[in-house]
Amino acid sequence: MLKVLKRTSLLLLFVVVLFSCSEKKMPALPILGERDLEYSVVDGREVADTIYQKVPSFKYLNQDSVMITSESMKDKVWVADFFFSHCPTICPTMTAQMKRLNFEMQDLAEDVQFMSFSIDPDRDTPKRLREYRDIYDIEGVSNWNFFTGDEERTHVLAKSFFNGAERDDLADGGFGHTDYFAIVDTEGYVRGIYQGTNTEQVDLLQVHLRSLLNIK
Repeated sequence: MLKVLKRTSLLLLFVVVLFSCSEKKMPALPILGERDLEYSVVDGREVADTIYQKVPSFKYLNQDSVMITSESMKDKVWVADFFFSHCPTICPTMTAQMKRLNFEMQDLAEDVQFMSFSIDPDRDTPKRLREYRDIYDIEGVSNWNFFTGDEERTHVLAKSFFNGAERDDLADGGFGHTDYFAIVDTEGYVRGIYQGTNTEQVDLLQVHLRSLLNIK
């Protein structure tokens, strides 16, 4: 069987499709990101298979100084964002919205893993992340990890979650970043991007996540 890999540029721009509440059945969530077309010759005919972009493997220390890997969480659906604890602008709202979402989805705590990646690891040590969780009264939430690790790698990883992060001396707090929450399925595919500072978007995330898990 002869296989030829051909790349196509089908990167979707941070778009969330709003579904009508009147629809009887929720449409399947799309897989976001770049796609490859893999061509195979089968019985003399050329057949194309779509290969979707996945979030790459990663490992980080969490707030308890425990090394967590993406492989150890692969059986769960993820909700992820990128933040830093000294952020004076959008991060407090993002954390508050994530906390609300986590609370409202505690019935799915065994199926959904929340994760917040620090883009400022120099200041966001595990100790600082524990303090941050305490400030927002989210100590004891078992399915929400706050991660700290290599800054450059984290900024690159953010792109896989359709987020952006970079040092910016002109930005409040010294970093510029997006406020997106991402849903990642158990296969590592990004299935939705939502504005984490917008209550309606976060509510929509919950609807879509429950639909992905086939739970109302």
